[in-house]
Amino acid sequence: MNHSSRRIAHLDMDAFFASVELLRYPDLRGQPVVVGGRSAPEPVLNQDGSRSYARLRDYAGRGVVTTSTYEARALGVFSAMAMMKAARLAPDAILLPADFEAYRHYSGRFKAAVAAIAPHIEDRGIDEIYVDLGEVHGEAVELAHRLKQAVFDATGLTCSIAVTPNKLLSKIGSELDKPDGLTVLGMDDIPARIWPLPVARINGIGPKSAAKLDALGIATIGQLAEVELSLLRAHFGASYAGWLYDVARGIDERPVVTESEPKSISRETTFERDLHSRYDRAELSAIFTALCERVAGDLRRKGYRSRTIGIKLRYDDFRTLTRDLTLPEPTWDARTIRRAAGECLKRVPLERRLRLLGVRCGGLVLQEEVNAEVAGWQWELPFAPDDL
Repeated sequence: MNHSSRRIAHLDMDAFFASVELLRYPDLRGQPVVVGGRSAPEPVLNQDGSRSYARLRDYAGRGVVTTSTYEARALGVFSAMAMMKAARLAPDAILLPADFEAYRHYSGRFKAAVAAIAPHIEDRGIDEIYVDLGEVHGEAVELAHRLKQAVFDATGLTCSIAVTPNKLLSKIGSELDKPDGLTVLGMDDIPARIWPLPVARINGIGPKSAAKLDALGIATIGQLAEVELSLLRAHFGASYAGWLYDVARGIDERPVVTESEPKSISRETTFERDLHSRYDRAELSAIFTALCERVAGDLRRKGYRSRTIGIKLRYDDFRTLTRDLTLPEPTWDARTIRRAAGECLKRVPLERRLRLLGVRCGGLVLQEEVNAEVAGWQWELPFAPDDL
């Protein structure tokens, strides 16, 4: 197949979580709004029908920004930023709590609307998908308009979409004209639209690689395209250098994958305050058990059992540590997961306070591949005396 003739779209919802909140609170349109913070208060409905909202300056805690409106982004507030830092940048911004149940609902609606037109979809998360348009009749611009309209009709939300010959260019292209963008690119458009962009716009070039390229005098994708492969190999190794050489030229052979098997399923939480294994034992025990129950529920919903149970800890000095344990039989039982995770916990030092705790289930096996029910291990107390 001639890959330059492929038509692959990347569809990205615009400020998705924040936009869902604005459907519920339309009076906040045009204002800087930040969603996030584990203890963000709900809006208060006043007697006259108006609402009172919390302000970011009143937030106190360790939460992070889940998302923000474009007005808040203009003030420097972006997702994954610490809430306290965001409060210094935009103290008067409206603060709303996250409602992930609502986000999942609207995610399902926009994906179903797209699938009714173009069923070959690669799910990339709650707010973005790749779409193979190769077997869908119509011009690229017309199809993009149809998809955008279908998403809006189903959700009342806007999205940005790019149609290009491959996933690499479509991912970059969907960001070029946000919000509510529509971008169509061919290989001939790469010099004008792609090469002036910073190398970090390529998905797969992280901060460390971008810094290393910058030290070599390579700041833009166009500059990367001018570099000899031998120079890249000298600094990045053969495999990654070959990938850099190709992506700078807009080359990406990856297909749209409509089905994929997860490598692991995990749940984790960052605490509002640092917790100590001795002084906050009861609270940690409850959180730990809840994480195991949630990840067990995730396994059951997705039809998997797990052979390897692991834990993740982050200390108050930001060091992160993991441990795992392989079971004799795969499981999806919460008590078995809890017991195995507890065994992992015995293998880590717990003198320092903790910022984060997580439970991971790997070595996944489809339920239909499991020939016999797993009896599970004998369940004991949530924490042995020398656990947390």
